[in-house]
Amino acid sequence: MSRHKVFLTHTPHMLDNYYGPRAVAALREMADVVVNPTGEAMDEAALIAHAQGVPIIVSDRLTPGYAGFFRKAPDLVAFLRCAVDIRNVDVEAASAEGILATRATPGFIASVSELGFGMMIDLARHVSASVGHYRAGGEPMAAMGRQLQGSTIGIIGYGAIGVRMGELARAFGMTVLVTDPYKAVDEAGIRQVPFETLLAESDFVVCLVVATEATENLMDARAFARMKPSAFFVNLSRGNLVDEAALQEALDAKRIAGAAMDVGRAPDQKPSLFLASRNDVVATPHTGGLTPAAIEHQAFDTVAQVKALLAGEIPPGAVNTEAATRLDRLRTKP
Repeated sequence: MSRHKVFLTHTPHMLDNYYGPRAVAALREMADVVVNPTGEAMDEAALIAHAQGVPIIVSDRLTPGYAGFFRKAPDLVAFLRCAVDIRNVDVEAASAEGILATRATPGFIASVSELGFGMMIDLARHVSASVGHYRAGGEPMAAMGRQLQGSTIGIIGYGAIGVRMGELARAFGMTVLVTDPYKAVDEAGIRQVPFETLLAESDFVVCLVVATEATENLMDARAFARMKPSAFFVNLSRGNLVDEAALQEALDAKRIAGAAMDVGRAPDQKPSLFLASRNDVVATPHTGGLTPAAIEHQAFDTVAQVKALLAGEIPPGAVNTEAATRLDRLRTKP
């Protein structure tokens, strides 16, 4: 019996690290699964070529939902993104063609939060700096560190990750400040303050803001100038929240003590090399959510979405349901 096709855009690396064999196997139980045969991230032309006869695409974060692609995908019913961030999916263009667009829920709350505290400890206790000296055959000077207990963490953006980091910070015995213009925070042990106050009083400033046009370069020269010279900046959200030249200048002038980042303006939202290579910076290559539990959460979100679509239901994560006029096609056999 013929079944509907599901096309996975993932390269081998993205498939192994950001989807996983269990989720692929679950998809194969419901549909005929075709995996990106090019071995490379797909551009618009490749998507158009491989989407013929495919009603459902599950896309990785490296694969944009191009407007031109949606206009030339007559068989496509739904474009599923295995990520929360769908800024590179042209939802308006998909809607114009009657194509459903979806996103996954955040499964990386614990993994990103834990990485954030690892980075804070690394900065405060000079871990990476000491390791670098030892691996180069030298012996580092013993430097005074800072313990988390008794320090103040400032969380910019009090979403799910911010809430989790606040919980962990209180367990460490830290003073917790948060700023978020879209939420009223009334929790024991949490003090909501203006942005400027948070910058001035925090020993660790953690950026967790959603990236939008309004938050572009939120952390600029003025923001870094408000921080303590002894404070550290940690970015776990998106690179475009930070004016990187301003951060470089703040580090050069020692207006702040150091920085850590899992994101930046390099390809695939990785840290920029001119910052990541500094001795006063701790950087990881956008791996905050790269744990089996976090990855499988989002992968199985898309599995559940495919299951709902094939059952004639609107899947969780749909962002343009009213415009998705092609959904009835999945109720008939291919």
